[in-house]
Amino acid sequence: MKILVYGAGNMGSLYAALLKEAGEDVSLLARGKRLQNIREQGIVLEEFGSGRQTTTHVKTVASLEPEDAYELVLVFLPRNHVREALPILARNQQTPSVMFLGNNAAGAEEMVEALGQARVLLGFPGAAAVPHNNSIRYLILAKQEQPTTIGELDGSRSPRIRSIANTFRSAGFPVSICANMDAWLKTHVAEISPTGNALYMVDLDIQRLAHTRDALLLMLRAIREGYKVLSKIGVPITPKKHLIFQWLPEPLLLVLMRRMLEDRTASIKIGHAVEARDEMQTLADEFRKLIQKANIYTPSIDKLYRYLDEQTEPATDSDSSVK
Repeated sequence: MKILVYGAGNMGSLYAALLKEAGEDVSLLARGKRLQNIREQGIVLEEFGSGRQTTTHVKTVASLEPEDAYELVLVFLPRNHVREALPILARNQQTPSVMFLGNNAAGAEEMVEALGQARVLLGFPGAAAVPHNNSIRYLILAKQEQPTTIGELDGSRSPRIRSIANTFRSAGFPVSICANMDAWLKTHVAEISPTGNALYMVDLDIQRLAHTRDALLLMLRAIREGYKVLSKIGVPITPKKHLIFQWLPEPLLLVLMRRMLEDRTASIKIGHAVEARDEMQTLADEFRKLIQKANIYTPSIDKLYRYLDEQTEPATDSDSSVK
């Protein structure tokens, strides 16, 4: 498959390299210093568990021109940068499928308006990746945890979506085809936004978050509030296994969340929040529009929202803001 990976950040670079290693015809769109670095050094990956390093040389382009023809464009951009790419993608009519892989609480309307419904696909990566020295340290998530999740806007298991799923699988990514990607993405934002904001509350110290009961409880209650918002506006919690946040008692959830944060993989799974404050702001603002639509009181979400502002002092260990 002839693929353009649009965005050469950690995740785009990871997918481009592994797809190339699997034999796909991959080009990576990069700019500036990143473009020069990839052309000179290739994409250097370090597998989190083993420490094994690989270097992959991928074709690079500096732009997507209207006449460029690809079978698939994979868009790996922070949510706050997607809008600026839409006119460029819209001018290119040679590519039938454009998959946006990333956070999104606002829905696909803006993409559809720019590109047309037939061309737009949604997805989310089943991997974590952070910069590490001169490489990208990565972890491919297990299928039972979070596979690469993709879907058609109408929820169908079309030949196109099944072909793309097989392409990802050939590169070593477990894949799930989702019948409601919009609900999946909104559910994810309901979880990741409070998690990121709780990290800002404790000055980006994951272990401190694990052992600061007030911050952990605020994060949990904010996630539950987000679920109530989605339920009120008719968005099903997706996948259903995440309903555990609604029915499991708080003390047990706190134990589970603490264990998750204490796990050595937490630094890579949620480490993205360290450099993603602007994206987290965009996601929180998108979700606040859903809150307004639901007309629900969300005190925990509101309290955590303040910590998105870098001028807000992180909480001290002696702070007690949760009853």
